[in-house]
Amino acid sequence: MVNLIYMKNFLLFVLLLISLKSYNQNNYPPKKVSDAVEHIYKNTEDTDLKIWVFNPKGHKISNKKPAIVFFFGGGYRAGTPDQFVEHAKYLSARGMVAIIVDYRVSSRHNVNVINSISDGKSSIRWIKENSDNLGIDKNKIIASGGSAGGHLAASTALLNDYDDQSEINSPYDSKPNALILFNPGLNTKSEPWINNEQAQKRIGTKDYYSVSPYHNVKKGVVPTIIFHGTSDKTVPFLSADLFTKRMIEFGNSCILYAYKNKEHGFFNFGRDSNGPFVDTMNKVDDFLVSLGYLEPLPEVTVK
Repeated sequence: MVNLIYMKNFLLFVLLLISLKSYNQNNYPPKKVSDAVEHIYKNTEDTDLKIWVFNPKGHKISNKKPAIVFFFGGGYRAGTPDQFVEHAKYLSARGMVAIIVDYRVSSRHNVNVINSISDGKSSIRWIKENSDNLGIDKNKIIASGGSAGGHLAASTALLNDYDDQSEINSPYDSKPNALILFNPGLNTKSEPWINNEQAQKRIGTKDYYSVSPYHNVKKGVVPTIIFHGTSDKTVPFLSADLFTKRMIEFGNSCILYAYKNKEHGFFNFGRDSNGPFVDTMNKVDDFLVSLGYLEPLPEVTVK
């Protein structure tokens, strides 16, 4: 009997063996991230914001690679860039430049959600501006994230407002070329707390539509893939379903993977014996291959 085993499964298995740390929401500021190059992408009055770049083995800046940018979750209140370290390590092993991003949140910097969105947009603009020095193809940048980080990733692609005012005249835009979203917040207007005055203050605007990816869908949105648990009580599965349908109505490519009975954060490294992590990353790999951002891995025949 012959079994076909994809090398991506082997890469994920090795990743699970060599990593001893699961995602810790409170691990901030992150300690020196091993195997990554640290850069400051933005100076603010609150802090210097950093990114950590995981390069493919033997990467030469003359060989421009696709890049993926990860934004952590935490409700725009907390969270840590460490959340996506293992995702980044896998994709750098597959040949991409993988980047984890820090951005300002309310508990640490007393900022509004719109300031966090501004930081996310700044990070992508900085990566494009420095693409030659990083060895990145600025026309092949994927934005990704989980929960609030998923909202932030979607915001970089869909929202026209909230660019940093100092960057308005930059020749580089802040829009990615694809989206990979993990239980993202997508419909701000539908959230039950949105009419609460305190929530409005936290967001930084009463114009809910301007911060709602769902309400800013139009023709020409970049290819998108979404992973969402059907039992998610933090961000209802329905919001992802409605967003996907709206994307398709406008002629955009959007794939939604529903994970039956899974709750919020199911995809994180260290959850459920890493089954969902491996499954979602396999699908991420397939998605990136379909876009031409990764080369297909050869099948290995085992007799």
